[in-house]
Amino acid sequence: MSTWQTFVRFFTSLRLTVVLLALSIVLVFWATLAQTELGIWEVQERFFRSFFVLIEIPGTKIPIPAFPGGYFLGGLLLINLIASHIYRFKFTWRKAGIQLTHFGLILLLLGELFTSLWQEDYQLRLDQGQTKNYSESFRDYELAITETTHPDYDEVVVIPDDIVARGEAVQHPKLPFRVVPRVYLPNANLIMKDQVPSGMPTIDNTADQGIGPRLGIVPMRRASKENERNLPSALVELVGAEKPIGTWLVSPMLVQPQTFTHDGRTFRIELRLERAYKPFSLTLLELRHDVYPGSDIPKNFSSRVQIEHADGTAGREALIYMNNPLRYGGLTFYQYQMDEANGYSVLQVVRNPSWLIPYIACALMAAGLLWQFGYHLLGFSRRRKK
Repeated sequence: MSTWQTFVRFFTSLRLTVVLLALSIVLVFWATLAQTELGIWEVQERFFRSFFVLIEIPGTKIPIPAFPGGYFLGGLLLINLIASHIYRFKFTWRKAGIQLTHFGLILLLLGELFTSLWQEDYQLRLDQGQTKNYSESFRDYELAITETTHPDYDEVVVIPDDIVARGEAVQHPKLPFRVVPRVYLPNANLIMKDQVPSGMPTIDNTADQGIGPRLGIVPMRRASKENERNLPSALVELVGAEKPIGTWLVSPMLVQPQTFTHDGRTFRIELRLERAYKPFSLTLLELRHDVYPGSDIPKNFSSRVQIEHADGTAGREALIYMNNPLRYGGLTFYQYQMDEANGYSVLQVVRNPSWLIPYIACALMAAGLLWQFGYHLLGFSRRRKK
């Protein structure tokens, strides 16, 4: 048997299909148990959006592959289905339903792959009457340096937090200095130095600019559960053409950006949630939190918003409530959270170019099953009449 025949026999084997399905069941079961400790976001990244599930060698930080991940199992199953159709199945009306069902399953696997690669999840927090043209990430951060010298506009340079975490120096053409990250903590608490409890471990704070010198940096364990949030901190040095300018402590815990001047130009520096700007803006006109009469049981959460285009012209109004999202500009806006007492609403903003694929796949699978059962039922009925 040639190498090619061995290759084809392996990837078209029904035994391979059964093994992959069995391993997928084990992966889902393990991920379900791990979700209580890691949270849904961490489980998705570690178990399903990876080729291998990694574990650390006890007593070390060295990761080793322990089990096939979602990309590995899903990729092999996809190859197995496609290869089986090419080499084993021949089109006949008798088997058309099975082939259509399998094609729907292939499309469903591809849809999940495209969703994991392309889907973007952000949040948009609006106070009543507020207008915004950007949304913010749930978990990712960015280092933003804004030049405010010009009276008519701001010049913003952002550096993703993964670059800051790696300590890579950045020299952007719009900045008259080099940005050099010195320390990055994925989760940390900031406390005034004179209020840090005795014996509490802190990081050596080398900040000499802004509010940084007055703060103590307490490292925290990395949060991974859905109801927890990481608050990273970083020590960032700015180096001019001739000499260092200074070192700033940045963190999303510092609500206000820190300002400074260099060569007669004014700047702001901050570590904030990653932003995604839109070619339009949303204004929160009204928010409602209705309850059932005679109780405090929630009945409805809704936000009435006004869409405004980038050229200043007003677009349409829209009412967003549970199970009734707004679809606009390739984005979907869901009602996510609300605080009527404090007058703000939070929308979940999702961009998923492949959102139609699962619906098409399920329709094809349903049509295939109906065809297969209908075809055999019709043949059975004809034989009964004879």
